[in-house]
Amino acid sequence: MGPAVNNKINVLIVDDSAVVRQVLTSVLEHDPAINVLGTAPDPIYAMQRMNKQWPDVVVLDVEMPRMDGITFLKKLMSVRPTPVVICSTLTERGAETTLAAMSAGAVAFVTKPRSGLKQFLETDGAEIARTVKEAAAGDMRRLAAVNTALRSMPRQASTPVAAVPRPSVPSGLTVTTDRLVAIGTSTGGTQALEAVLTSVPRLSVGIVVVQHMPEKFTAAFASRLNGLCDCEVAEAKDGDRVLPGLVLIAPGGRHMSVRRDGAQYRVEVSDGPPVNRHKPSVDVLFRSVAQCAGRNAMGVIMTGMGDDGARGLKQMRDAGAQTVAQDEATCVVYGMPGEAVKLGAAESVVPLPAIPGLLSRFAGLR
Repeated sequence: MGPAVNNKINVLIVDDSAVVRQVLTSVLEHDPAINVLGTAPDPIYAMQRMNKQWPDVVVLDVEMPRMDGITFLKKLMSVRPTPVVICSTLTERGAETTLAAMSAGAVAFVTKPRSGLKQFLETDGAEIARTVKEAAAGDMRRLAAVNTALRSMPRQASTPVAAVPRPSVPSGLTVTTDRLVAIGTSTGGTQALEAVLTSVPRLSVGIVVVQHMPEKFTAAFASRLNGLCDCEVAEAKDGDRVLPGLVLIAPGGRHMSVRRDGAQYRVEVSDGPPVNRHKPSVDVLFRSVAQCAGRNAMGVIMTGMGDDGARGLKQMRDAGAQTVAQDEATCVVYGMPGEAVKLGAAESVVPLPAIPGLLSRFAGLR
C-alpha cells in the first residue's frame, strides 16, 4: 500500500499517552511526506476514526486499555491489512510484546524509553519518520504471503550434525573445511527469518544473521527463535565460534563480522559508526565473510528497505561464495534484494519457500 492521493502518507497514531500522541504528531508532520490524520487513545476509538477515513499507516502502542495492541492488530489484519508500525518501550517486556506484534502482521517498529520521552522522540524524529515511510512502502499482500509461507512451509526431518558428511574443500581455502551461511534482512525480516529457520533441520553449517533491530530486541528475538527451531539460536557475543547447528544473531546496536581463527570461524562484535544508516549492518557482515570464507560460504539477502548488504553480497559472489536473493513476489519490501540483483550480486533469485532447501543443499543434506 503506497501513499494516498494527496501524495502524503496518511498516518493514524494510537497510544494511550497524550504526550506521546502530541509529540509523535509534531515529529511526523515535520516530514513533508507525512500527514497525521488523527490520534486515538485506544483501539476502540481508533476503529471509529478509521471507519471515517482509512490511514495508509497505523502507529500503534501495544499496551493500552480496553483492547491491547496485539488483539487490535490481529483484528485489523483480518478486516483490512494495513501497514502497522509498533511503538514500544525499550524494555525486555516491550521487546517480547513487539516480536509478538511482528508475528501478528506489523511491518516495523520504533522504540521509546521509559524516561526522557519527549526529548527522545524529537531527537530521533527523522528516524521515526523514515520508519513510517518504509512501512508505507511495504506490500501487505506480500506480508500475507510471508505469513502463509510461515504456516505452510514443511519442516524437514532433522539430521544429526555428526552424521552429515563434510562437503569437499574448495582448493582456494584448503586450511579449513568449515562452511557458514550469512543472512541479512530488515523490514519484514522477522517473519521471513522465522519462516526459513523453522523449516530447516539442525544443519552441518553455522549461520550468522544480521536483522536490523535495536538493542534488547535481538536477545528476545533470538530467544523466540530458539524455542521454535531445531537449530540452536543465540544472540552473538564477541568471540563466539561459528558452529554447526548454531545460529548467531547480531546484537542490536553493534556490528558483527566474521574472522578466521586457525581452521575455525569466530564472530567479532564491535562498536563503530552506522554503515548504510544501520548498526548492525549487513554489509559489514557480508564483507567480512567474503574476505575470510570465500567459496566456503553462502550469502542470503532477504526482504528490507534500502540497499544495505547489496555490495557486500557482490563481494561474496566475487570471492566465490554462493549467493541468494529473495524474490520480489515474497518480499514485504524488495529494496535490499532488489539492489543486490541490480548489482549482479545474486547467483539465484528465489521465493521465500525455496530458501530452506538451498540451505539444506549447501549443508549437504540434499
